[in-house]
Amino acid sequence: MSQTPQTIEPWLREILRCPQCKGVLADAHGPSGAELQCAACSLGYPIESGVPVLLVDLARRLDA
Repeated sequence: MSQTPQTIEPWLREILRCPQCKGVLADAHGPSGAELQCAACSLGYPIESGVPVLLVDLARRLDA
């Protein structure tokens, strides 16, 4: 079960989108913990201390 729903307010979660392609972000658990993943451009954005880090330069390639 993802930690994201407890750490991000539901109203905010609904409006978050991938900064690269504006795609929908899915709750996931990556190698470093909770993250938001974009299936459209294959990027995973970390969630640090309950705050999504939506910076393309810090995103993880999902195919790597």
